Parts: sequence; structure tokens; C-alpha cells
Amino acid sequence: MRRIAVLDAPTNLGLRPPTLTSVPGCGKAPGALRDHGLLARLRARDAGCLTPPRYDPEDWRPGDGVCHSREIADYSVALAGRIGDIIDRGEFPVVLGGDCSVLLGSALAMHRLGESVGGRIGLIFVDGHSDFRHPGNASYVGAAAGEDLALVTGRGQADLAAIEGRRPYFRDVDVVVLGIRAQDEYRLDLQAAGIVTRPVPALRAEGAARTAQWAHEQLADCAGYWLHVDVDVLDPAVMPAVDAPDPGGIAFAELEILIAGLVDTPHCLGVELTVFDPDYDPDGAYAAEIVNTLVAGLAPVTAPGAVPPKLLPPRPVPPPRPAAAASFAEAAPEQSLSPVADPSAAGVRGRSSSGDADDLGPVAAG
Repeated sequence: MRRIAVLDAPTNLGLRPPTLTSVPGCGKAPGALRDHGLLARLRARDAGCLTPPRYDPEDWRPGDGVCHSREIADYSVALAGRIGDIIDRGEFPVVLGGDCSVLLGSALAMHRLGESVGGRIGLIFVDGHSDFRHPGNASYVGAAAGEDLALVTGRGQADLAAIEGRRPYFRDVDVVVLGIRAQDEYRLDLQAAGIVTRPVPALRAEGAARTAQWAHEQLADCAGYWLHVDVDVLDPAVMPAVDAPDPGGIAFAELEILIAGLVDTPHCLGVELTVFDPDYDPDGAYAAEIVNTLVAGLAPVTAPGAVPPKLLPPRPVPPPRPAAAASFAEAAPEQSLSPVADPSAAGVRGRSSSGDADDLGPVAAG
């Protein structure tokens, strides 16, 4: 059986401050999830905690580039080393973030791994937002957690997008995006890049299990792939404890099925979980639901007979996908395993969406 190793990456460096006098709470997520018995239930090895630098935007202003860029770059190098050590032991890393800037460390680790085996590593990006803001499509950049997919595909400032001279960490053709909202701000940019997507309406129309299989097929030319899961893929009616809750997400049951389908192969090399904010979960109910979903979703990894991570032999680089491969234009009507209620009608705890909270614009703007 495969053994899971859980590594905490409690960074909040990629988010803007919620208020002038506070810092983002997602750095508390690993501890909140551990408090609900995550490691024991996964029968996982404790791979420790990589402590991030101090959160301090100082006098950052729009136009200065990505806030905390030096600290994020240093943290990403250290995180990549820790992930690489876990994989070298033949284990399956589960990285508990932290915000989505965690992806830069994972991406760096995957690029190093791909180079060492002479193949390409892909990315399956499960997220409620495309996180594809970059200088080519925005007036300014600022918060790495809203720009992580752009950065790991080589877009943006070199101190983050080209650490160790590696650029891009993932090729556009080796990325699959699942769970973004149908009207994502950067959907047309993804389409133009040839990055294939399955937004929520299409995901539900096809079903989570078939979507996982479809994602596997898109990365058939890769030696293996990394799985990124941002919990804001969930609808805020069922899980609003994130920095930017956005209606139109999926249910916990759908996420469980999706994760299980995506990790049920030796070609999945590891997974990260990001953006859960315990500050919006005072009684721990959402943390408990996330742990239940993660434990059930990762069951194929530790099932008897599960085989260790396996890298496929290298294959030729395929040509870029045509833009028509993206699936925004004709989204199917939304379907759900269970109806997702209107958060305001259901009396859901947490806070309402305030737009793109990964943007380091003026705090007063929400």
C-alpha cells in the first residue's frame, strides 16, 4: 500500500490583509485539520511543518509587483525540497496550506522531478477561480494566491515564475483546470492559451467520476501529475470559510468523488489543499467536513493493493491544443448530487463574497 506523508505549509503570504489590522487566517488551516484527527485517520506519517516568513505587506502599492515576492520565492524553494524528500521515500505527499501560493513550491518540486526522469509532470488544478491574473491581462498584480496558475505556467515576474531558471514549471498543454465558475474572469485567457477546463456546469453534467477520468486522459502524455485542490471550489452554501467565497460551486460529495478519482492511479504524485480559513469556522464544523471529505477522497491511496507512485516513460511534447478545446462557450445546465441552497436563505455561517479577495487592492474595497 502507499503511505501518505502530511506536510504543513501554513503560509498566508499570497493573500491581501482582510482588514488594516489583521492578517489572513488560512495559515491556521493545517492545525485546524489536524485537530480533527486527519493524520490518524489517514494512517499518515507526520512530515512536519515548514514555517513561513512573517506576513508584512509593509508599504506595498499597486504597480510594485507581487507582494511578499522574495519571501514567497524563498519559501517555495524550501517547500520544493521537502516535497521532493517525501517523494524520494516512495510516499504520497499531502500538503496542507496555507494559501494558493503553496502551488509555486509544489510546481518547482515537480519540475525538478520531471527533469530528473527526463519527462514532463502535469497539473490538475481544482479551484473555484482560475487564479490566472498576470501582467498581460491585468492593470497590476499583487497577491500571488490570485496569480498562482499564471505564475506556474511561466507568466509574470521572473523571481516567482522562473525560480532556479525553470520556466515554465508546467506547460500549458500539461494543465487541466476543474471547478472554476462558468463566468470566470480569465476564462477566455485560458481558452486562448489552450489550457483545457471543465467549469462547474460541465463538471456536474458529466459527473465527478467521469470528469476525473477525463482529466487523466488529458495528461496521458505526462510522466505523472500533481493535484491542487482549493476548497473554494465548494459552494459557499456548504463551505463559506474561505477568503473569496463565490456562488456556483460544487458539493462536498462531488469533491470527495473527484479527489478519489484523481488519486486512484500511481501517476498522481501528491496533493495540496489550500485556502481554508479557520477564522470563519469558530466551531470547527467546516474543518470536520473537510477532513471527512479528504479522508474518504484519499482512501484509494492507502487501500490494500495500491501501488507506489509511478512515473511513465517520457513521450514527445504534443503540439498546443486548439483554443476550441476549452469548454466555456456552451456550458451545460447545472446539476448536482444534492441541491446547493442559496447561502442567505439557508442561514449559512461565514461571510459573503466580496469579489476577488486574492487581489491586493485597497482593503476598504473588501
